[in-house]
Amino acid sequence: MPDSTEVAGNALPAPAGKNASAPGLPFAGAPKVSDPLPVSVLSGDPCADALTPEQVIAAVGASVTGKREDLALTGPACAWSNHSTGGAVGISYTVNTHVGLSGVYANTQPQSAVWRVLPDIQGFPAVAHAGTKGGEIPVGFCQASIGLADSMSIDVSLTLGASKRNTEDACSLIPQIADMTVTTLRAKAGS
Repeated sequence: MPDSTEVAGNALPAPAGKNASAPGLPFAGAPKVSDPLPVSVLSGDPCADALTPEQVIAAVGASVTGKREDLALTGPACAWSNHSTGGAVGISYTVNTHVGLSGVYANTQPQSAVWRVLPDIQGFPAVAHAGTKGGEIPVGFCQASIGLADSMSIDVSLTLGASKRNTEDACSLIPQIADMTVTTLRAKAGS
């Protein structure tokens, strides 16, 4: 087993095994996850497991099928798009890095134009982020990262539909989508 994991060009300590808690975690200022979910909640297909059909309608305003968009560096991902409005939600399971929110704090925070620590989502630490430091802040887009254990997290992205893009703040709305996702994953864990 290698001594480190490469995340966005930075070597990060690799945990022993794939436990919910790992030595050296958290780091980079990331908060500890006090009551972690089991790793098993992020097994399976995010298109089937992350949001219920009713939650998809609440999130994007239409009953649409999710499209798998896995990310090699982080893990399985799914996106739901409302082609009529241009709104979309994406959920990715960050399981391949084995460093949870610590990787987000170490790699994403220094590069983000927007960085907001969010109130905990059902007891899980969360942060919203968007854009690239020094660049324009994207209109109608935000992403949240939620730590479900010290070694795993999920990312939830929100693209507002055309009618809300210039009147609503996506980073203020994203906790609602994150909350729905955590509710569904907790149900999968039976907690």
